[in-house]
Amino acid sequence: MGSTERGFTYLGALFLIVLMGAALAGVGELWSIASHRAKERELLWVGTQYAQALRRYYQNSPGVASYPLQLEELLEDRRHPTVHRHLRRLYPDPLTGSTDWGLIRGFENRIVGVYSRSERTPMKTARFPAQWEEFEGADSYEGWQFVADRHFRDGAPAAEPDARTPGSASPRTPVAPRTPAPRPPPLMRR
Repeated sequence: MGSTERGFTYLGALFLIVLMGAALAGVGELWSIASHRAKERELLWVGTQYAQALRRYYQNSPGVASYPLQLEELLEDRRHPTVHRHLRRLYPDPLTGSTDWGLIRGFENRIVGVYSRSERTPMKTARFPAQWEEFEGADSYEGWQFVADRHFRDGAPAAEPDARTPGSASPRTPVAPRTPAPRPPPLMRR
C-alpha cells in the first residue's frame, strides 16, 4: 500500500468520524428536546393536581371555607373527624426536581396556588388546556401559575416572598385582597 493510499484512507476515516459525531450530536439534541417537552407535560399534570387538591381542600372545609397554610395539609386534612387526603404525595417540580414550589398566597396568607421556580423559557407557548390558557406567552415557567380558583388569577393573590430577595414580595403577582375570596361553585359529582 502506497503512501497516497494511506493518506486517502486516513482522510476517509477522519471524515467518517466527523460525520458520526455530527449525527450523534443531532440525536442528542432531539433527545434533549423530547425530554424537555415531557417535563413540560408533567409540570402541567402535577400543577393541575395541586390546583385540584387546593380546590377540594377549600370546598370540603368544615365551617368557614379556607385554603391551607402549608402544602402538607393537603396530604392529611385533620379538620374533620376522619383524616381527608386531597393529594397522594407532595409531587416535585419536574423542571427543578425540588418540592420547593413557589407559593401563591391569598387571604390570611393561605396557599391558593403553586408555580415552578424555574426561570427557563418554556418551549410550549400555545394550545394549553382551557383552564390554563393564560399560560400562553409566558416568558418563564414562573408564569405558569396553577391556582385553585380563577378569581386568584385575575389579580387577587399575593405571592410568597421571593427566596432570592429576603423580605420582598415577588413582582409576578399582585397584593392580596382585603376581603375574603368568595366560595367557588361546587364541583359536579357523579
